[in-house]
Amino acid sequence: MITAQDFGDYTLADDAIIDVQTITDAMMTTTQSITELAIRFFLNLLVCWIIVQFFYYRKSRRRDYYFTFMVFSSAMLMLLYIMGSVEVGVGLTLGLFAIFGVIRYRTETVPVREMTYLFVIIALAAMNGLAPVYKLVGATSADPHYALSGGSVGIMALSNLLVILLIWVLENGHLLKHTSTKLVLYDRIDLIVPSRRDELIADLEKRIGVKVNNVEVGHVDLLKDAAFVKVFYDLEKGQSGSIDTLTKAKDFVEQ
Repeated sequence: MITAQDFGDYTLADDAIIDVQTITDAMMTTTQSITELAIRFFLNLLVCWIIVQFFYYRKSRRRDYYFTFMVFSSAMLMLLYIMGSVEVGVGLTLGLFAIFGVIRYRTETVPVREMTYLFVIIALAAMNGLAPVYKLVGATSADPHYALSGGSVGIMALSNLLVILLIWVLENGHLLKHTSTKLVLYDRIDLIVPSRRDELIADLEKRIGVKVNNVEVGHVDLLKDAAFVKVFYDLEKGQSGSIDTLTKAKDFVEQ
């Protein structure tokens, strides 16, 4: 039977000592973390400002959405960046903003253009908040550390630039015509019949001052001799039709 006494006098020779290597994960320094945050934040802020100032606000002139887009983008980037360093998943982060959006934006009808810009702002914030900026260098060496990756930063900047370029092309009508619609409460219901469509269009062009491409007749009130008519027309360069679909004074908010 082997007892502890049998090992009492056993010692290892100096050349038989087992060398145990302590493996530790590389950590970013405080300076590197601040630099990474600054790159993400100011790049995202610059790109969002360019999009909102030169593309969205130039036509819409809505200061409330200007404020919303800029603050929303910066806040989401910060939330993604902070939660990316803890155990909370990105899915939960995006879910929080989805909840915020439902609580706020379900109370009113958000125009398609504004909603599109909101999704673009969210996508840019997610991309700039999660794209790699630093890379691990010397992972198999005795001194692993993080270093700024110029290639990763360049790809992130190029991705932002491509989004700006796409919006510029579409907003300036290089690929699509800018069209809008007006909702008109029309009093000459004798012209709404299909056989007098040309007369209806000519009368609308004379009275509202736009070149009408097409018309749709909606609700008809025979008691009041009136009908709702949707007028389709092309916007001039630089014009916005954000107010065209409003029919009630309470829906108009002067910004």
